[in-house]
Amino acid sequence: MRSPNFYKKGTVQIPNFILESGKKLDEVELAYERCGPRNAPAILVCHALTGNQDTVGTPDEPGWWRGLIKEGGYIDTKRYQVITFNVLGGCNGSTGPASINPETGEPYRTDFPCLTVRDLVEVQFVALNILNINHLRAVIGGSLGGMQVLEWGIMYPDFVDSIFPVAVTPQFSDYAIAFNHISSLAIQQDPAWREGKLPKQGLSLARMIGMITYRSDVLFEERFERNHIISEGLPNYDIESYLSYQGQKLTERFDANSYLRLLEVMNSHDLGRDRGGLDHAIEHLQVPVFAISFTKDLLYPPEKSREFVNSIQQLGGTAQFYEVDSKFGHDGFLVEFEKWGHFVQDRLAELEAEETRLEA
Repeated sequence: MRSPNFYKKGTVQIPNFILESGKKLDEVELAYERCGPRNAPAILVCHALTGNQDTVGTPDEPGWWRGLIKEGGYIDTKRYQVITFNVLGGCNGSTGPASINPETGEPYRTDFPCLTVRDLVEVQFVALNILNINHLRAVIGGSLGGMQVLEWGIMYPDFVDSIFPVAVTPQFSDYAIAFNHISSLAIQQDPAWREGKLPKQGLSLARMIGMITYRSDVLFEERFERNHIISEGLPNYDIESYLSYQGQKLTERFDANSYLRLLEVMNSHDLGRDRGGLDHAIEHLQVPVFAISFTKDLLYPPEKSREFVNSIQQLGGTAQFYEVDSKFGHDGFLVEFEKWGHFVQDRLAELEAEETRLEA
């Protein structure tokens, strides 16, 4: 019998954490959200670049994936306990550039060490053990979260039953790195950043650059239709106002140095790095892989994910690919859950049925 549902937000403290680079953080704090029955199978959710640990939230304050995960949802919090950490390097309660450097008594800012996707996964593994979660039914996440999901499958295959990489590819492309480079320069060339202040204009511009890549031209054209008003004799287009609003909104909740560090994390994403190349890494991917991609995703083309899944299958692994037709492009993983939530739900049900069969 499963225990009653609970909902908790808290933090985990981890001393003396060594990064992949060899740098040491004397103390790491990870903020988390955890909900569902404590004795139910656990599912780890990994969030994207500007996401946070508030995945499920509450009816009054819904989290960013509540359309997918809730009581009675595609991932049912009556059947599973779900946990999300704010990533290392983030700015929503976890240790990051805005945190106090114990050596100086001042915020780390640009002194915060460089990170990799593997660092983000490793520190979450340690945190899960501290929370007495010693196995995961699944790990799921999109974009930067999907990068973490893929690394979980190789780094800790005995710890997880399955992985759901969403809106991600096994390597970050040069095309995507190019956009990140422009976004980084937008922040670094803001005079405020050079003066050690908050570069709101630069971060706003970086966000606008990102928004253009997250969604499709079709969606923009359908939504805005070149609508505009005339101001001081010049047209002010709705799309311009939309982008400016999105940029300004991010500056109110996100740290620019976290943004820079996490862009670097994404740039370094390569499942085959230091593993003899991608093909060799795939040979060590022993857990079932259920990949989901979205049409019109500029950053993570579906054909790359399909090729990845085909390679796993050819090497005898278990993998399925599901392509979602969406005008939202990359942002499809944050919306239209009715188009792909059932795929997650069905795969989880199959895993549960297989476990029941093996126990019989």
